[in-house]
Amino acid sequence: MNELKTGVVFSRALNVDRARTIDFLGEALRIYATPELVRDLEQTCLDHLQTYLGEGESSVGTEVSIAHTGATPLGGDVRIEAEITAVDGRSVTFRVSAADSVETICTGTHKRFVVDIAKLAARVQKKTDAVRAAA
Repeated sequence: MNELKTGVVFSRALNVDRARTIDFLGEALRIYATPELVRDLEQTCLDHLQTYLGEGESSVGTEVSIAHTGATPLGGDVRIEAEITAVDGRSVTFRVSAADSVETICTGTHKRFVVDIAKLAARVQKKTDAVRAAA
């Protein structure tokens, strides 16, 4: 993770397929769902960050703050851009945005925390055991 630097910009292109759209406004209004946009933003940052991490390491999202300001219809193309704006120990902050072929549809920030997978698994198992014991 020592090579990770602020100012690095990266991007991902995707197509808004049916699985990425809302369904509660009917077929004519199948547009990019905010939860799917958030997932795509997180995945873009995860994939980029993973290239800097060692074996047995990954990262988890710890914060997402976005304004989803544009509706992209089913079949629309979207480009997600992210920039590393801060690296503080194992915490990495990204400025994120997304645009379709017409307009910017999203701006915001995302934070990820680098974890040791085995240590995280042990903590989660301990909590799972405590939850089951309390039930």
